[in-house]
Amino acid sequence: MSEDKRPKIGVGVIIVHNGKVLIGERTGAHGSSTWAPPGGHLEWLESPEECATREAREETGIEICNVRPIGFTNDIMTEDDKHYVTLFMRADLLAGEPKVMEPNRCLGWNWISWEDLPRPLFIPVENLILQGYHPLKAHNELVS
Repeated sequence: MSEDKRPKIGVGVIIVHNGKVLIGERTGAHGSSTWAPPGGHLEWLESPEECATREAREETGIEICNVRPIGFTNDIMTEDDKHYVTLFMRADLLAGEPKVMEPNRCLGWNWISWEDLPRPLFIPVENLILQGYHPLKAHNELVS
């Protein structure tokens, strides 16, 4: 197996504010035209919490707090010939209003209730939902 065929590690951050989550429409990368929270690749020597905080700032311009792990998904994206393990984090909005900081990767950010998420969802988010996750449930634990 070549190095480029090994799974990559992504980090997705479910940011909650006033009972809604932040989600944007992806563009210009794998999963284009799907909806996803902020996130990206885990960098060398970076913790998932640090990655979530960095990606939220880089992609939306906001600051987050109370960053904590909620689970992971195994995401095989056959259409894009990619395989990711996505580490999901939950966080709360600390400061700022979301804005598009990377227009080549996201068309816009919206606060939406978990039950009303737009479709189609990015595969990692679909997989998180299939595991029974809900950001407003007690203890934010995955239901198996």
